[in-house]
Amino acid sequence: MSERREITVGEANDGDEVQLPVVELLTGRGFVTGKSGSGKSNTASVIAEELLESGYPLLVVDTDGEYYGLKEEYEMLHAGADEECDIQIGPEHAEQMASLALEENVPVILDVSGYLDEEVADELLRETARQLFVKEKKLKKPFLLVVEEVHEYIPEGGGLGETGKLLIKIGKRGRKHGLGILGISQRPADVKKDFITQANWLVWHRLTWENDTNVVGRIIDTEYAELVSDLDDGQAYVQTDWTDVDVRKVQFRRKRTFDAGATPGLDDFERPDLKSVSDALVGDLEKISERTQQEESRVEELERKLENREKRIESLEDELSSARDISNAATQLADALSNPESIQTQLPETGEEVRRLHDELVELEERRDELSDERRRLADELEARGERVDSLETENDRLRSRIRELEHRLERLRSARADAESGERIIQGDGTAIEFGYTSVADEEAEELVVDEERQLEELLELPAVRDRISHACENSRCTERTARTVVTELIRSGPLETTAVAARVDRSAVAVQSLLSELRTRGILDRTDEHAYRVDDDVLAMLATADAD
Repeated sequence: MSERREITVGEANDGDEVQLPVVELLTGRGFVTGKSGSGKSNTASVIAEELLESGYPLLVVDTDGEYYGLKEEYEMLHAGADEECDIQIGPEHAEQMASLALEENVPVILDVSGYLDEEVADELLRETARQLFVKEKKLKKPFLLVVEEVHEYIPEGGGLGETGKLLIKIGKRGRKHGLGILGISQRPADVKKDFITQANWLVWHRLTWENDTNVVGRIIDTEYAELVSDLDDGQAYVQTDWTDVDVRKVQFRRKRTFDAGATPGLDDFERPDLKSVSDALVGDLEKISERTQQEESRVEELERKLENREKRIESLEDELSSARDISNAATQLADALSNPESIQTQLPETGEEVRRLHDELVELEERRDELSDERRRLADELEARGERVDSLETENDRLRSRIRELEHRLERLRSARADAESGERIIQGDGTAIEFGYTSVADEEAEELVVDEERQLEELLELPAVRDRISHACENSRCTERTARTVVTELIRSGPLETTAVAARVDRSAVAVQSLLSELRTRGILDRTDEHAYRVDDDVLAMLATADAD
């Protein structure tokens, strides 16, 4: 896979083709917005078509059932709750969805529009995204997660659920593992700004509501707050980190595949012939559904058996209580029979009646013995159940203790991470901090790298893992490796700097330095702050600190 491969998505004002780099799309953080009918979903479909045409898989979270038209030309797995889907799935299929997409290169449309229970749809998306993130830590394969109506999961004003927190995490950390995300929304004002400001490529279609145009003014520039409302259908302002031009006006082409999201009209609706995926693939997924149903049926069966057993115990306890009453009566009768004087006034004197009572007494004693044995058996069974309950309670206490321990460790890691982001420390994998990188000074003097006097910073930058990435970055920029090392050195010593400030320090043009900064960021050497300044990536600082400690 060539990292310089590009896809064509439309035309600029001068008629030139507009191309976007594949690797940046697959691993970056994108945001496409525009009011209904302005062309945002068409833009997302065009990008999906071009990636699929080039053989790159992706996973689309479809909230309105708009993307199944892609199956008109491409073999994709359409999974969801509706009968029109290739397979009906639930949260238990999440890991299999991620495996198919990442390991078997099967493009997936995760259609969550048909779930009556929103919690089930939310859990399905959350677990699928979690599995993608976990697997990408090992695979590190360029892959794009597309999420429609992203404001429903990461709203600006409302509370952020577990699914939203995970999407924010992917936006911040997914790029390091090769996992990119594209969020789509009609209302940028309703999307959490942490997500928008983290995006390194944005597409602004027509917006008319004042709250939305105000977001455009804050993110791009105030002049675009008015211009964005005059865009035609399919037109958009495209803002990317990897070009010298900050904003371009682009006319996106029409999607080639069936437009399942078009507003219904008076014309006859005709569903096109759609490509189907492998029957074996669907069969494997159906086996998961069948296995889940069998497990649920087995649980219901065991619950019924347990309920019947508890009723049987109650019945036997009642019967045992009655048996005790009969036993007491039989004992009294036996005492009476053994004392002739006491029974003369209570029982008939005939021998036949006495024999009948004697036989009845024998039967009652036998029944009493049987019930006593049953009572002991039930008592043993109840005792065994009590021991099982005690065992489960002990295990539960152990798990709670473990949870508290992990929560405490997580809190320490968060606290340490906060210190690192403020520039005071860098956090290692085990949660400990090292004095390396940016060190806060009370009088706000320039921050400097703490290194051993006998080992200069230039030597650290010659580490193969750092040197090779700097070298590759220079191949695609307008600067030399010497300039690149000087830029990295300045950013380590001085902290975050904007493009113009860096250009002044290395005595190069802002355009040339911008190309270098973008390439260094692509190679993971630099990162970009919310204030559009550049800083050395935490992982690189940690690598240099470890080498210096050695």
